[in-house]
Amino acid sequence: MPTILLVDDEALTREILRDYLSSDPTFEIVGEASDGRVAISQAATLRPEVILMDMQMPVMDGVAATAQIHAENPEIVILGLSTFATDRYVVDLLRAGASGYLVKDTLPKTITEAIHAVLGGESVLSPEVTRHVVKGLEESVPAEVVADPELVQLLTDKEREVIHLLALGMSNREMAAALFVTESTIKARFVKVMEKLHVRDRVQILVTAVEKGLVDLNARPGPGH
Repeated sequence: MPTILLVDDEALTREILRDYLSSDPTFEIVGEASDGRVAISQAATLRPEVILMDMQMPVMDGVAATAQIHAENPEIVILGLSTFATDRYVVDLLRAGASGYLVKDTLPKTITEAIHAVLGGESVLSPEVTRHVVKGLEESVPAEVVADPELVQLLTDKEREVIHLLALGMSNREMAAALFVTESTIKARFVKVMEKLHVRDRVQILVTAVEKGLVDLNARPGPGH
């Protein structure tokens, strides 16, 4: 049963999230925090599997708290929460180690599905947010960055292909259709990519791929190599 820590400075938002998550009997809310410092303490004490992390809070914001929690407890999955779909802090949050990002007015069913998805290594970023994130990551790395030759050699053409499609915001189904393979094949490729990049999920694949020069959105990969 996934254990969850709710972090938001507004008590009403935490109450709404509790109500949302109560619709899924497999979840257990183990704690709540109203700022980043309390979240760090709760994470260390309670060791939740998932943290829903507000991004803007007093005392310590969600980005700083995520960075410290991820450094001290990298096994904890952190999902950012914000009022806006393209919050300017999203890139910083993901770079700090978050595994995804949700808008607070997301439908309850979508939130529960997102938690299950990210625990399974899936991406929970919508295509719109994915493009925003990739653009933000690209703008934050030197323009002259070139692909890391060791990673280029380590990854197969087909693995680099799914990284590219991930950066475009495609789902497993869309990737499978574009490459004329099954969804299980797509999932298997991502498992290999995560192992090779030493990351836990697809969002961190995006962060690493952009920082290491592995993503070129001007390229147009075709099916099979």
